[in-house]
Amino acid sequence: MRDLDGSVALVTGGSRGIGAAVARQLAAEGADVALTYQHSRERAEAVVAEIETLGRRAVALAADSADAAAVVGAVHRTAAELGGLDILVNNAGIFPAKPYREFTVAEVDLALNVHARAAFVAGQAALDHMGERGRIISIGTNLTDHAPFAGLSLYNLSKSALNGYTKALARELGPRGITVNLVQPGVTDTDMNPADGARAADRAARTALGRYGAADDVAATVAFLAGPGARSITGSVITVDSGTNA
Repeated sequence: MRDLDGSVALVTGGSRGIGAAVARQLAAEGADVALTYQHSRERAEAVVAEIETLGRRAVALAADSADAAAVVGAVHRTAAELGGLDILVNNAGIFPAKPYREFTVAEVDLALNVHARAAFVAGQAALDHMGERGRIISIGTNLTDHAPFAGLSLYNLSKSALNGYTKALARELGPRGITVNLVQPGVTDTDMNPADGARAADRAARTALGRYGAADDVAATVAFLAGPGARSITGSVITVDSGTNA
């Protein structure tokens, strides 16, 4: 029997990169998986097809994480279509990076909505469906602990909110047996940040291991936190960054 047999998971932003790797890994561990996407319908359906080859059910849901109602709707649709919800992975994100003085209020609102508000309202909606052994896992960034270059003010502001959210919610939901944790990736080889990109050599050199991480490395950590072996881990921040912040 696999660790997540009989579980249902929702991964926001699950059509590519870390989100897709997480969706596939949760399915490999036995979960049925819903994933949201904004524009990448074909990629989302490709991930669904991969999951179905593993013998699990999967569904792709169009939902813009900047739209609170869409996020809440995706949570409830997951429960309706897959028969419940046990694992919520708040993964959807954007990467606003430029000089501090150049950001507009609209850009601030967008980043906060996608990273902080979406996680907040998704968790609220998930409580309608989660029982004991529920899991809420958010994907942050190691950059909130160490900013190695300029231009990260808005990104770090919006992602830092997940740290406080995780710790406070873990305390509140502990009596229900629901754990809440935060995973902070570092440089990870994805189409948005490829290991052979223009600045990749410099970024890899900042890590203790001298290399980019893989999306599967992050996915393995999420899958562990979603499983029974992590039942006593809550309110924790786990950094998966090849030792960049060491």
